Parts: sequence; structure tokens; C-alpha cells
Amino acid sequence: MTLTAMLFTLVLLALIDSTSLGTLLIPVWLLMTPGRVRVDRFLIYIFTVSGCYFAIGLIIMFGTDSFLKLYAPLMGSQPFLLGQLVIGILLMIVSQLMDTKKSRARAAERAGSGEGTILKWRARVTGETVSSRSSISILIGLALTAVVLELGTMLPYLAAIGVLVSEGPAWPMSGILLLGYCFVMILPSLILLAGRLLAYPVLKQPLAKMDRWLVNNAQNATAWIVGIVGFLLTVNAVYDLGWFQ
Repeated sequence: MTLTAMLFTLVLLALIDSTSLGTLLIPVWLLMTPGRVRVDRFLIYIFTVSGCYFAIGLIIMFGTDSFLKLYAPLMGSQPFLLGQLVIGILLMIVSQLMDTKKSRARAAERAGSGEGTILKWRARVTGETVSSRSSISILIGLALTAVVLELGTMLPYLAAIGVLVSEGPAWPMSGILLLGYCFVMILPSLILLAGRLLAYPVLKQPLAKMDRWLVNNAQNATAWIVGIVGFLLTVNAVYDLGWFQ
């Protein structure tokens, strides 16, 4: 993989990761707070999420690097690549099964039933009903909870780490690229924060619609992420197998 192709892949995966619960849904939810946005608390939340991702990525990267040194010949073998191809196809099928009218209806029903709880939590984490220190603790706890909930679904991040380990430069450049990935992952939320501060009257309605859409389509977004990762695994396996070369 060329450097340009690798960077393009990492940016694409980071932008996919930017649409998750912790990196977009909760930030938009925080930005919809009535009145003045607490920028410091928003940044505490978003950089806690990004920092946790970076720390987890470093742990996985070093573990994966040792693993690849031992099993690189196996992972380049035809049986392994065929297995990767099957997994990629299965992920694309699963993504289609996740995105059905019935599943979307159930997700919308759950979102509607939890609206009151969401409003109470928003008041707590933005400091409207609790002390400043308690609010910050709640924000950090919310960020850690979001990361833990996403551990099982951080497929784009795992794919990016795989690209860095197998195709990327040696340490410390690989760590810098991982840090850049984590920044690109939260960049859309930072752009929305700037828009909220500079042009809230213009963005109020779009943000409200995005808030409702994200809540109602969280499962649909997850299905798309699973499908895209499945597609990338499939394409990579087909390329490495040399079927179209």
C-alpha cells in the first residue's frame, strides 16, 4: 500500500468512526443545551474520549505488532485471506440484517421512551443542576462509558490499527499517525462546536434535526459502519489474493 493510499484509508476510517455514539451523538446532544454552551466541559468530554481511544490504540498496536511478527506468514497465506474474505462478506450481510424497518422502529421507540431521562442527564452533565466539580466528574464518566460501550463495535479503529501495523511506518511515526487518526475522529464534533458558538441562530434547527435523526438512526449508522468495514476487509482480501491483478 502506498503512503497516499494508506493516509486516505486512515482518514476514511476516522471519518466513519466520527459518527459513533461517543464522537457524534453525545457531542450533538451536549451542543443542544439551551443557553450558553460550556466549551470547557464539552472539550473535557471530547478529549477524554479521544485520549481513551489513543491509549487503547497504543495497547492494541504494540500487542498486534508482536502478534504479526510471529504469525505474518500465516496471515499472508491463502487460507487466511479466504477466511478474511468470508468474514468481510458476512459483515456486509449482517449490516443488511441490522438495517430493517422493524429494527429501526424498535430503535425509535426506545429513543422516544427515554427522552425524559435524556433531558435530565443533559442538565446534569452541563452543570445546570449540580456543582461544577460534580458535573466534570459526570462528563468524564460519560466519556469513559461511551468508550466502553463502543469497545465491541470499534471496527473502523481496529481496521486502522491493522493498516498501521501491517503497512505503516515504524514507531514513533506510527504513533503520530494514530494520534492524527484520533484527532480526525473528533474533528466533526469540534467543527459543530465552532458552528454552535459562532452561528447558533442559523444552526439551531439543523442541530435539532441532527439530534433527533442520530437518536432515531443510531442502529442504522452502526449497520453502515459494520457494512463498510466488511467491504474494506473483502476488498483487501481480494487484492491480496491477486484475483484481479
